[in-house]
Amino acid sequence: MRAVTVGIGPLSGGDVVAVARYRATVTLSVEAEAEISHSRKAIEDLAEDVEPHYGVSTGFGALAPRYIPADRRVALQRNLVRSHAAGSGPEVEREVVRALMLLRLSTLATGRTGARLETARTYAEVLTAGITPVVREYGSLGCSGDLAPLAHCALAVIGEGEVRDADGVLRPAADALARAGIEPVVLREKEGLALINGTDGMLGILVLACHDLRWLLRTADVTAAMSVEALLGTDAVFAPDLIALRPHPGQADSAANFRLLLTGSAIMASHRTPACTRMQDAYSLRCAPQVHGAARDTLVHAELVASRELAAAVDNPVVTIDGRVQSNGNFHGAPLGYVLDFLAVVVADVASISERRTDRFLDVARSSGLPAFLADDPGVDSGYMIAQYTQAAIVSELKRLATPASVDSIPTSAMQEDHVSMGWSAARKLRRGLDGLTRVVAIELLTAARGLDLRGPFIPAPATAAVRDGLRVHVAGPGPDRYLSPEIDAAVAYVANRGALAAAESVTGPLR
Repeated sequence: MRAVTVGIGPLSGGDVVAVARYRATVTLSVEAEAEISHSRKAIEDLAEDVEPHYGVSTGFGALAPRYIPADRRVALQRNLVRSHAAGSGPEVEREVVRALMLLRLSTLATGRTGARLETARTYAEVLTAGITPVVREYGSLGCSGDLAPLAHCALAVIGEGEVRDADGVLRPAADALARAGIEPVVLREKEGLALINGTDGMLGILVLACHDLRWLLRTADVTAAMSVEALLGTDAVFAPDLIALRPHPGQADSAANFRLLLTGSAIMASHRTPACTRMQDAYSLRCAPQVHGAARDTLVHAELVASRELAAAVDNPVVTIDGRVQSNGNFHGAPLGYVLDFLAVVVADVASISERRTDRFLDVARSSGLPAFLADDPGVDSGYMIAQYTQAAIVSELKRLATPASVDSIPTSAMQEDHVSMGWSAARKLRRGLDGLTRVVAIELLTAARGLDLRGPFIPAPATAAVRDGLRVHVAGPGPDRYLSPEIDAAVAYVANRGALAAAESVTGPLR
């Protein structure tokens, strides 16, 4: 099992995926432990001061004017966590909760929060033990960070609330900690704030989404190339000199993938003759690298924002490098909310063009000689007619999910927090969108694979044939109508587990 060391520098996206998805163990570096201990002294000095200091000896938000005496400060921090653990709705996925806990620990490790070393160590122990606090879908406005999701995690660390243990069993947090030999934390000055005032939920989802969209866009190139081939499209439009006339890097990468994927296709060669009268393909074929490429370039921007946020220390107040404890606005989720919304647009549009290619296969007027709906006996059989309905329903949903969340704001905390990012909402709908895109691409794969089969005796390109053959292990080829839902699910699994991409790359080598 991989081990991730959390230091004073930023985590990589790979580190986040390893801990969130693959249960990597977590430790703090020696340098991080030293920095945490050093910065804690600044908080302890303020705790002795008779002057009020926000987060140390005052209330929170609109209640900040109240001075809290020393004998009430343990209750202050504990009550902050209890009251802010106010989420509602379905449980958030385990990998998201693990990601946000790791990212909060990474911020603690910078020493900018003033949390104690024992608190940071407990977070690492909880992650390594596979204990996952129960976090609810609704509760975060993306400002002051992801308060409710992070509060549910902090609640578990103090031995309250509910968790899932390493086996996924729902348990009281105190019970799970005891079974793992972990002592609950008793929060001291500033620590309640330090554990809840961050953008870690939004960022965790963004990092996971970028990781998944990177390979999913390559898979979309694979299925689109299969569609171009099976619909007797031309690959001339993917030529390097034409693509170079518009120097977007994502477009160049996508077009290069198309060229690799279609190399050696007897189907493509069969209509490169003077008898072919087709002048131009439809946009969904001809412009696929332009759309997929723009998606890639948007993803690059999102990855840049994620990398900056991974290097950030988000809390309020923060302990500065020179030892000041200073209020700030770095917890605002706008930078993340915007790119999460941008990616939702990307997901919707890549799915939209995929669905248009699928639809072409089913229409005898546009499929270049294929049977209606790719049916075995059209009329008796309906073929993939309703598979396209399913795809269309998902695409319509993705268009609704592309409506930006970050343009909305609802004032909270007696107008103290009068502008919020809604970045958590943007993140949640992006996760749903990625699932939808996976399903849309899988249905295009089903359709394109059947189209390739029906072009016999001409043989597909080695790469596209490998993808089709991999699908055929799970889904039979053309024939009379069968119960279709399980076949769609099998295709979704083939895409989601990266089997389709791996099959293509077994021939082409790594795609871009």
